[in-house]
Amino acid sequence: MAARPTAHVDRFVLDRLPPDDQLPDFRFDLPALHYPDRLNAAVELIDRGDPTHIAVVNAAGRWTYGEMRALSDRIAHILVEREGLVPGNRVLLRGPNSAMMIASWLAVLKAGGVVVTTMPILRAAEIGTIVAQGAVSHAIVDSRTRDDFAAAAAASPTLRSTLYYNGDAGDGELERLLGAIDADFTPVTTHRDDPALIAFTSGTTGVPKGCVQFHRDILACADSFAATILEPRPDDIWICSAPLAFTFGLGMQVIFPFRFGGTAATVEVPGPKALLEAARSLGVTIMATAPTAYKAMLAMLGDAGAPATLRRCVAAGENLPEPIWHDWHRATGIKLINGIGATEMMHIFISAAGDDIRPGTTGKAVPGYQAMLLDDAGAPIATGTGRLAVKGPTGCRYLADPRQTRYVVDGWNVTGDIYRRDADGYFSYVARTDDMIISSGYNIAAPEVEAALLSHAAVAECAVVGIASAERGQQVAAAIVVGPGVNADTDLAEQLQNHVKAAIAPYKYPRTILFVADLPRTPTGKVKRDAVLGLFGG
Repeated sequence: MAARPTAHVDRFVLDRLPPDDQLPDFRFDLPALHYPDRLNAAVELIDRGDPTHIAVVNAAGRWTYGEMRALSDRIAHILVEREGLVPGNRVLLRGPNSAMMIASWLAVLKAGGVVVTTMPILRAAEIGTIVAQGAVSHAIVDSRTRDDFAAAAAASPTLRSTLYYNGDAGDGELERLLGAIDADFTPVTTHRDDPALIAFTSGTTGVPKGCVQFHRDILACADSFAATILEPRPDDIWICSAPLAFTFGLGMQVIFPFRFGGTAATVEVPGPKALLEAARSLGVTIMATAPTAYKAMLAMLGDAGAPATLRRCVAAGENLPEPIWHDWHRATGIKLINGIGATEMMHIFISAAGDDIRPGTTGKAVPGYQAMLLDDAGAPIATGTGRLAVKGPTGCRYLADPRQTRYVVDGWNVTGDIYRRDADGYFSYVARTDDMIISSGYNIAAPEVEAALLSHAAVAECAVVGIASAERGQQVAAAIVVGPGVNADTDLAEQLQNHVKAAIAPYKYPRTILFVADLPRTPTGKVKRDAVLGLFGG
């Protein structure tokens, strides 16, 4: 890796990539995945667009491609000429999804930097860990998230420059500097295999892992999943609930709209209600969020129904239970596009759309990717149940992390998911490898029990875990959030147990039920299984 061409002056990330023998096999089976040696992803995304077409729209205003190009150029000028950024420096971004956040992300890539975007809800200790792992030198921060960042920055020996902006209001410190800057920045001619971003996992299993993605990886997820599954159009308006630090959100909110000449609709307030309202008011055509958000929105549709402009809905971030798929389809007429991705893989690699959708399955390998299953001994199996292994144009590159050898095995990315594959090549989610509950010798997949519970009208959300049992080794336990107006009592608990017994094999029913106000979640919105276990004293 050290001998290959690069535009990076600061080699911190390059020198901490896994050695070649620990990397996955990369495949570029689609013509669209063959990129030139010199490639700057930001140039491809924003500078190639129609300068008069709307690139970003939200409650604060709208910005054309030409305006976003000029804004990102000005920020890049400031980073390089005022703040001393050199190619390869890491730049932390912090704030809710907004036009300024997107322009800053583009500016860092144009300047040859490496973007490290963080979740707005992270606290000082979590931010400090990321700053330290990435040896972050620069930061661009929404002033409304200043306090936790400032506490982390004060303890960092590497951070030497911070620029503050004020959302999309246009009256922050950075915005005042921009007024005197020309919009004629010459982007750095980065190599296609130069690091462009470090996406940190949410750290549910310990210290977060830094996943390094190159400039070509940014385009590859658009030219595989988005191009072949979503059938994007220039008149599409895209919205996603996930923050840009979550690669699911980055793809759906920035990469895909700009790659195909569409419009990104941003919403700052998290939650299904704000997402639905923004989709209606902004004329959204493609919406992406977690399955639980779709379930929550079902109760909010009312007589108006789904936004009239919607044509595609994508569910990812966690398993999509089949009952939610059917409920959304009945209420809206839209077939939810399910998908599984990973931070390590940049975006979604198994999915299906339109008539290819089989409810209850995730789909097939996205064009450009291969997927297979491994048995307990690590041998490939054609059908049945096993560990999911994937390869394609993107793959795992942890930043100086020994866990690389656990994720990449014999050239395959082994994602930590258990799947079933049928004779037609469709993959169905079973569980994470750590979500299997072994009770009295039976293997019970937590997501299957969750799907059964969610099919009951009283259940808004749930999480199923295995708790210690002297009699059974483990027993199934469920933490449940009930819907509005539902009386959570022992009678309901018994009803739910009987409901599960009728829906799936009776031995899988939750023997312990705990009603809670909210489920503990990671900053990316995934259920924190260890915290759920703690609710039961585990």
